Amino acid sequence: MESVLEKARQHDGRSQWNKSIFHESRKRMKKKEMKKRIVVGLLIILGTALWANHYEKPELVSKEGQTYEKAVVKQIVKDNLEEDGNRYGDQTVVLEIKSGELKGKEVEANSPDGNLFGAVCREGMRVIAIVSKSGDQITTTVYSQDRSLAIYGFLLIFVLFICLIGGKKGIKAVVSLAFTVVILICILFPLVYRGYSPFLVTVVLCGIATVFTLVVVGGLNAKTLAAITGTVVGVIAAGVSASLFGAAAGISGYNVSEIESLNFVAQNSPLKIGQLLFAGILISSLGAVMDVGMSISSTIQEIHEKNSSLGMKELFMSGIHVGRDMMGTMSNTLILAFVGGSLIDLLLDYAYDLSYNQLINSYNIGIEVMQGIAGSLGVVLTVPVTSYLAALLISHSKKANQDITE
Repeated sequence: MESVLEKARQHDGRSQWNKSIFHESRKRMKKKEMKKRIVVGLLIILGTALWANHYEKPELVSKEGQTYEKAVVKQIVKDNLEEDGNRYGDQTVVLEIKSGELKGKEVEANSPDGNLFGAVCREGMRVIAIVSKSGDQITTTVYSQDRSLAIYGFLLIFVLFICLIGGKKGIKAVVSLAFTVVILICILFPLVYRGYSPFLVTVVLCGIATVFTLVVVGGLNAKTLAAITGTVVGVIAAGVSASLFGAAAGISGYNVSEIESLNFVAQNSPLKIGQLLFAGILISSLGAVMDVGMSISSTIQEIHEKNSSLGMKELFMSGIHVGRDMMGTMSNTLILAFVGGSLIDLLLDYAYDLSYNQLINSYNIGIEVMQGIAGSLGVVLTVPVTSYLAALLISHSKKANQDITE
């Protein structure tokens, strides 16, 4: 009898060992397959970026003979500071050019006194100079202070804080952020400029950015799948609601303050101006909607791991309760972001003491209301969609806390 039991135990042990080997082999195969898909996807995106940028861009402004070069102020020949402490007129300075054909040479330059153009020069100050060449005549003008070091420095500090505080998750967040910026610059702008629908292109790229970001940060699992779907639905809902509001209120992309500049660009390209405003709303709402989607999915997964006896209904209601708390903060975030971006315009409206009927029916107020409400509506609709999908997928997943790629 003992020998029979021993053989049975050995058989069970071999069976468990064989199952373990099978599962490990299956995991490795899935991991290799997933890596292949990621590589193929990235190659497709790279190819799209190269194709999108492979066209002859029309020249809107002639830049022949004009370059922007780095320089250092070596001497103030003529200052514009008066006894009353104010500055009038321009400065005359000597610059040492640090780039371009004149690199290493010292030239005399004019520095205009303007809030948007020129700079208040000091000896040793780094500036950007406009070098204009016409035949043998060279004219140099100070364009602005050289801000590149400040920009790169703050970006570096930002990345370091994310990586130090977030650890591996922080590094992944930086990678996903860089990916999003690259596809917007290298794919969105060229395609839109070439006449493709800004709304449709933005929807596709927002979907790609969402998938990449959430998979990189959260892995490929039930939680991430629910967050991706909820985010895409929320962003599309924001765009559709903005379009409906615009149609009802008579607001289009032609009612923005930069319309004259956009019309000039559209005269020299197939740019579709009317959809730009609504495409911008999609991009603006993406971050907040993505945050809500991932937070709710992660919360539901954490609750399921702590108490696996909870059913789909209980998990769904937990997601709804968490989402209700997030709605207020995220809606405030979006509305305050839009208001902050238009604070100067709103302050001018207040200063001129416009009547209520004039103010409420102005295009800038209508656009701000449309942007804030559409983005907030996207956040609100993300809550039930993500909660339902996360509850459904996680409650039916025996290994919801394990990445498929592992």
